[in-house]
Amino acid sequence: MATPHIEHKLRLLPDLPGCYLMKDRLGKIIYVGKAKNLKNRVRSYFKSSHEGKTAKLVSNIRDFETIITSTNKEAFLLEITLIHKHRPHFNIQLKQGNSGYPYIKITKERDPQIKIVNHIKRDGGYYFGPYPNVYAADETLHFLQKVYPLRRCNGYQNRPCLYYHMGQCLGACFKKVPKSVYNEQIKHIKSFLNGNVGIAKKMLTAKMLKASGNMEYERAAEIRDQLKYIEITVEKQKIISNDTTPRDIFNYYVNDGWISIQIFFIRQARLLKRIKRTFPIIDSPEEEMDNFIAGFYSQENQPLPNEILIPEKLDKDMIAEALDAPVRVPKRGQKKDLIDMAYKNAKLVLDEKFRLMELDNIKTVGAMEDLCNLLNIPNGHRIESFDHSHIQGADLVSAMVVFDDGKPNKNEYRKYKLKNEDHADEADSTREVIRRRYSYLLKSHLPLPDLILMDGGVIQLNAVKDVLENELNLQIPVAGMVKNDKHKTADLLFGQLDEHVYLNPKSQAFYLVQRVQDEVHRFAINFHRKVHTKHSLSSELDNIDGVGPKTRNKLLREFGSLNNISESPISKIEALGISHKVAQNIKFTLTKVKK
Repeated sequence: MATPHIEHKLRLLPDLPGCYLMKDRLGKIIYVGKAKNLKNRVRSYFKSSHEGKTAKLVSNIRDFETIITSTNKEAFLLEITLIHKHRPHFNIQLKQGNSGYPYIKITKERDPQIKIVNHIKRDGGYYFGPYPNVYAADETLHFLQKVYPLRRCNGYQNRPCLYYHMGQCLGACFKKVPKSVYNEQIKHIKSFLNGNVGIAKKMLTAKMLKASGNMEYERAAEIRDQLKYIEITVEKQKIISNDTTPRDIFNYYVNDGWISIQIFFIRQARLLKRIKRTFPIIDSPEEEMDNFIAGFYSQENQPLPNEILIPEKLDKDMIAEALDAPVRVPKRGQKKDLIDMAYKNAKLVLDEKFRLMELDNIKTVGAMEDLCNLLNIPNGHRIESFDHSHIQGADLVSAMVVFDDGKPNKNEYRKYKLKNEDHADEADSTREVIRRRYSYLLKSHLPLPDLILMDGGVIQLNAVKDVLENELNLQIPVAGMVKNDKHKTADLLFGQLDEHVYLNPKSQAFYLVQRVQDEVHRFAINFHRKVHTKHSLSSELDNIDGVGPKTRNKLLREFGSLNNISESPISKIEALGISHKVAQNIKFTLTKVKK
């Protein structure tokens, strides 16, 4: 089942072609796909049943983003670029080197060849593509070998090869072909593959008409198909342009005091990167954009491209002078199409942001009220929730999250290292953290929560009530969040008899409880992982002769991990004020542990 966040975003998808990028819980891109219709395609992942690898992919998706294109072919070409850039785990079939989508390459040799390859290498050759139609690319290659031949044989063999007799090889097999001849042919091939096909099409059309006039209909049909394949292969498109100039493209969309900015980075004739920014604006949109672009390249590791494209409302001359770089405002053609595409994506991002904010406000504000009504308690504003974490009893910790009016208030989150060492005693661990939290609030005269949610069952629930009522004399409503056999939010335990309170999965109250339960679990796990990692490092170092607490802390501050210490030279360890003998001992022990 899709999360509420994803459900919201699905409603906002456009009926347009483009690419979608699926992300996991850490925000890492795990799958890239293309679609003629983004709304239909992306929704199908969450609204249909799946099996095998697709089911596994869907189970890992926690968010997605989209990039709009003008045509399905642009979406296809952008998809390949994004896959090659991000190498997502689930794009097994389309990974670089095994894509099945070919390039046409002119090799860089004394006697160059033209061939089809599956991926690009940095070998000085000229690459064109990738091409969406493998057969069409193959037919186009055959055409070029006939019309603009280079070398088709294996090289000098003291006699002409078969291809030379067929007019498809310049004769490197038996003679030295001048470089000027190759250069002239390569010039024609590059012009053809860059879309200048008028001469070749005119020649083929004449041949087709001649064959038809001679009643050679099969030959005429072959030439007709060849014309079609050429058109498919060299059709101009925007995402992978015919111009290899490095350029950055800026455009923006403004609504309701917010600006959405899109930056496209075109490198090696490919859209290699997209940056999006949204923020409230004070000045005019034009001033904001002028300042943003000027400041963008003052950042570290943000080099200027050979060309910057901007929309016409911006001050081109001022930006060019500030950056000392060529800045242009395209009015027509391929570059204008890219500017328009950046605008469409900027609008989509801001429209989506507003709609998600609206949906989240409806959900969160109403959710707290619904939850209080469901439990029959006075309407409140603050929830505090606790969860414990440990690994086989080691490093027992607890964590608390706070939700105000249905929204997480991360400034109020708290972490607790528990003194109770018996991980099996859930009740004692719960009593400790509740006692510490609410004793502190009482002593500090700070406001108490309106509801406490515990991630656990009856044992934790009763432990909380015991401390609150019998030790601290507090009457704060407490409920336990119960999970089903699939470890998903199910219902609540509440009341004097710890009765199950049913949560409607489509209700706002369910949405809020699910968010709280997921958040407190995430926060507790992350805290425990940090504590456990630190203690693991410390315990390894403590076992080394000559290493006391001060030396251990020095090493951890400087190197951060055992692996970094073991790979560092002894001289660097000694630089911390550690004797040569102890440094040798540290290095030897940790290297042995690694093995």
